[in-house]
Amino acid sequence: MSRCEAGVRKKGVFSQQDYLAPLPIPTGKTPVDMLNIIWRKNDVFLDVGNFNVGGTVMVIWFMSMFFLSFGFGFRNISPEGSTGMFLGGAVIVGIPTLVFIYNLTRPTPLPIRFNRQRREVCVPREDGEYWVVPWESVTAAASQHTAVSRAGPSTMGLLFISFDNPDPEADEDNKHFYWGFNCGGNEAAMALWECMRSYMEVGPHVLPPGNDFEEGWGSLKQRGVIWGTCFDYAHSFWLHLRAAEIGQAASLIFGVFIFGSPIIYMLQHWKLSPPPDLTYPDIIEWSKPLPPEQWAKRSPELESAIAQREAELAAGGLNREPS
Repeated sequence: MSRCEAGVRKKGVFSQQDYLAPLPIPTGKTPVDMLNIIWRKNDVFLDVGNFNVGGTVMVIWFMSMFFLSFGFGFRNISPEGSTGMFLGGAVIVGIPTLVFIYNLTRPTPLPIRFNRQRREVCVPREDGEYWVVPWESVTAAASQHTAVSRAGPSTMGLLFISFDNPDPEADEDNKHFYWGFNCGGNEAAMALWECMRSYMEVGPHVLPPGNDFEEGWGSLKQRGVIWGTCFDYAHSFWLHLRAAEIGQAASLIFGVFIFGSPIIYMLQHWKLSPPPDLTYPDIIEWSKPLPPEQWAKRSPELESAIAQREAELAAGGLNREPS
C-alpha cells in the first residue's frame, strides 16, 4: 500500500481514496463495528478478526432467495426458464456455499492484537511466527470505487490496513502484510477504522458494545442468547403487527427471510464463541497490564498532528487534497 499523509484524499473519476494513517489522526466519524470484527476487548488490548460470517451468509442467503423465488415464480409460466433458474442458482450459489462450509470447518484465523498500553500491534503470521510493530507505523486507507452499468451506479468500498515487518533483513515476500475489509463505502470504512484508532488513542469506553464472544458456544449464557434472539425476533414481529406498524414488521421479515439474520447470528457465535486466542508465550506476557507510569506515550509528531486535525474538525474542515 502506498504511503500518504493521513488526512489526504485522492479523487478519480470513479474512485476515491482517503488515507487514515500513519499518523492515526481522528477521522471525525463515530466508531461503528458493522462487520463484527471486534472479538475481544479489555483495558490492555483489542483483538480484531477478519473472519466475516455475517457478510458471507448475507450474500449466499439473498442469492438463494432470489433464485428460489424466480424459479418457483416461473414454474407455470415457463417451465424451461424455471429449470434454468434452479440449475443456475445451484451453480452460482452452490460453489460459494461449499467453500464457506469448508472454511467453517477449518480453524479460525488468529486475530490481530492492538495493545494500547504498549502502543504496539501483534500481527500473527504463518508457521507460528508473529510481528510486533509500532502502532504509529500502521498504514490505513479507505478506498471507494463506483461502477456504472445499465442498472445504474454501484459503489463498493474497502478498508485496507497494512503492517510492515520490523525485521530489516526479512525476505521481500515477507516485508508487508495487509488486511482488507469490505465495508461498502469510505464513510463506513472510516467508522470501522475509528474502532481501532479510538481504542488506541482514547480508550475502550468509546467503542460500541462488544459482541460477547468470550462465552463458549455450549455455555448456558450463550444458549440463552441464541434462543433469546430468536424469541426477540418473533415477539417484536407480533408486537409490530398488533400495533399496525407494518413498516417495522416488514423490516423484521426482510432481515429474516432476505438476509437470514438469525442464521448469521447463530453461525457467528458457533464459530467465534470463544474467539481464538494468541498463545505465543512472549505475547501472553506482552498482553499483561502495565503500571500506568510504564505506559507508552504518543510521539510528539502524533500529538501535533492530532491537535491540528481536531482543530480542523472543529472548524468543519474537510480532508486535504494531495499537493
